[in-house]
Amino acid sequence: MLILLPPSEGKTPATVGNAVDWTSLSFPELNTYRAKVLDGLGTVSAHEDALALLGVGASLRADVERNTRLHAEPAAPAHQVYSGVLYDALGYDSLTAAQKRRADESVMVISALWGAIRFGDSVPAYRLSMSTALPDVGRLASFWKPQLTAALAGVADGELLVDCRSSTYAAAWAPPPAQTVAVNVFTEVGGVRKVVSHFAKHTRGELARHLLTRRGRAPQTPAQLQKAAAEKWTAELVGGTARKPHALNIILPN
Repeated sequence: MLILLPPSEGKTPATVGNAVDWTSLSFPELNTYRAKVLDGLGTVSAHEDALALLGVGASLRADVERNTRLHAEPAAPAHQVYSGVLYDALGYDSLTAAQKRRADESVMVISALWGAIRFGDSVPAYRLSMSTALPDVGRLASFWKPQLTAALAGVADGELLVDCRSSTYAAAWAPPPAQTVAVNVFTEVGGVRKVVSHFAKHTRGELARHLLTRRGRAPQTPAQLQKAAAEKWTAELVGGTARKPHALNIILPN
């Protein structure tokens, strides 16, 4: 089982430690492309209109300035750097040692800067969205798609992929539909379902935690994933097609 997560918008910078060691990152075949994105991000972040070009407000000026020195910024494990609603709900720090090992093996973050990394990979905090276009790179989702398709094919082979990404990050890599389950979260009032955003992030984090902490074997099929989710929520499985992944719909009480 692989759990695919988006990065958090907000990140917690490491205050001490060594800079990123590119040779230690998972999927080293992506390093050439990571370097290209990093150079483009540094160029844009040093521009006088950097905030507008990156689509962020003035409150994030310090984050954008940090982008210009990421080669030297302290790095920390991804599970520490990524923060926010989903990651708080996953609660890595409160996992047991065995559960943390399972998380390090099972969780993969699809990143606008790094392409794909594991939870234990040490990276600096940065500010960059997958929807951004960078000079000599273009729109990042389009840039990463062929690179991730090649780099992750072997990793995904034979695995059930639990896709907790937002649509922005799902655009960067489309794993094999037959073994992929996209996680959707709804509320239902009077028989009418509504997609939720904030609580969707929280629930996806809770689902990831449940899958990492529950007893027994990890789900190996979409049906087994639905059964595991139904241990905590009202959950239904919608079958996929040759081109569309399965969907796990979690229905929250109103």
